[in-house]
Amino acid sequence: MFEVAPQLLQDSVILGDFPLSRLLLCKDSNYPWFILVPRREGVREIFQLSEDDQRQLIWESSYLSRQLDHGFNADKMNVAALGNQVPQLHLHHIVRYKNDAAWPGPIWGKVPLVPYTASELENMRDRINMLLTKQFESFS
Repeated sequence: MFEVAPQLLQDSVILGDFPLSRLLLCKDSNYPWFILVPRREGVREIFQLSEDDQRQLIWESSYLSRQLDHGFNADKMNVAALGNQVPQLHLHHIVRYKNDAAWPGPIWGKVPLVPYTASELENMRDRINMLLTKQFESFS
């Protein structure tokens, strides 16, 4: 049975599901930071997915990136599957701005986490629900 890794759940909130992946929002309001987690047990790498799942994941990642880029007016989208600390396959989608605290470097460990307030989190959920209109089921 699929479960999101506890480390990911500790640092994020669940927004909803695409056909393959669960969408999470990182609790750090310094950056619009989303995580796609394919709902497949025991998968650590993209190549471990079936060919159909690989295609679906690339579609979901591309669609999410495009919608975030447009909806948040990004200067750059950072998309990465690292997995060094959390082995469960997950893809980070981070909206970057030239004036963000870590630009142009990576975001990890640059500035302290700033949690979303309840109203900021609700606004982010609403914004995502408006941006993601294809194949996305919101949990809000």
